[in-house]
Amino acid sequence: MTLANDERRWADPGLTRVPYWLYRDPEILARERERLFMGRTWNYVALDCELPEPGDYKTSFVGDVPVIVVRGPDGEVRVLENRCAHRGAQVCLKRFGNAKRLTCVYHAWSYDLDGKLVGVAFRNGVRGEGGMPDSFDAAEHGLRRLNAEVYHGLVFASFAADMPAVESYLGPVIAERVKRVFNRPVKVLGQTTQELPNNWKLYVENVKDSYHASILHTFFTTFKINRLSQSGGILVDDSGGNHVSYSKIEVPSDDPDYDVAGLRSDQDGLRLRDTTMLAGRDEWGDGITLQILTVFPNFVIQQIQNSLAVRQVIPRGLDRTDVNWTLFGYADEDEELTRLRVTQSNLVGPAGYISMEDGCVGGFVQRAIGGSEELDSVVMMGGEGAESQSTRATESSIRGFWKAYRATMDL
Repeated sequence: MTLANDERRWADPGLTRVPYWLYRDPEILARERERLFMGRTWNYVALDCELPEPGDYKTSFVGDVPVIVVRGPDGEVRVLENRCAHRGAQVCLKRFGNAKRLTCVYHAWSYDLDGKLVGVAFRNGVRGEGGMPDSFDAAEHGLRRLNAEVYHGLVFASFAADMPAVESYLGPVIAERVKRVFNRPVKVLGQTTQELPNNWKLYVENVKDSYHASILHTFFTTFKINRLSQSGGILVDDSGGNHVSYSKIEVPSDDPDYDVAGLRSDQDGLRLRDTTMLAGRDEWGDGITLQILTVFPNFVIQQIQNSLAVRQVIPRGLDRTDVNWTLFGYADEDEELTRLRVTQSNLVGPAGYISMEDGCVGGFVQRAIGGSEELDSVVMMGGEGAESQSTRATESSIRGFWKAYRATMDL
């Protein structure tokens, strides 16, 4: 059964039943671009350290809208829409570069690092013929400039001019957890992109779902990196959209609940030849060995053991999503710690011991919900609210995402 668009209503007033048509409706995708990504939200676009010199730029996205993140001659970071005001072509095509001007290859319209139009090829025509009319005003045809803020080394952008400061947007609890990781200058260790065959919201739900981690992930459970029986919890901000999941490895680890559960992911026969992957250094002095933090709508900060990364979730269509991973360490760390991070980077990314499983399950859902638009998913683990909890056997932070989503999308 397929529902007509005028029959599609999120009738349940709560947060525990999520209609499947939300992952398959092209009108919803267009509304998400308008409300979530081009509306009153902050979107992560780059690390400040990726732009060390004036003129350095990185191409990025706000939702599926391409943008240019560039450091100006005054040292400040600008974010510009990567769309030529002439015929709509992308201006910057490379992932990274350095330029004094940003020039479109199509017709050579060029812009300064503030996005102002400063050059039009053949503006006065050729031999007195053609060219732009006298009424053409270059000041009216610059690159659209977004609101931008650098927060503890993270560059955020918004199409809304009246956004609160990023720290207010995060809320005090989540802001402190961001500053826990971004407590000093960082350096990039590597980048990769994971292509997923599913709607972007399924990936964001998965990241917020601490309940699945030791059920799905063989590596986590077998080597006791992440088990629900370990101490930890879920922190959710007042909006619901921003969250932190954290846990601590405890030795010895007696898990009678796992013994009786008979989980596929609990494989006692598996061993590692190189146990460096399981090594760890308590860099933060709090014993936390795993912290996953999300910022609404689509940004993730990861600490798994000593593996640090940011993830930018990019909608590519109803059933396609890209996740851009940037792995990093601290600029002042020793070489041994950097090597440990690089080794543990094998946990994540397209072929990561953990992430490859996350890359599959969204596709399992996307394929399975075809023809089920009138049905709902059930998100009731840990109750019905979107509050912080001292257990990770909960879906509270998923409900928090839908709380913020419904408020922003007016659904």
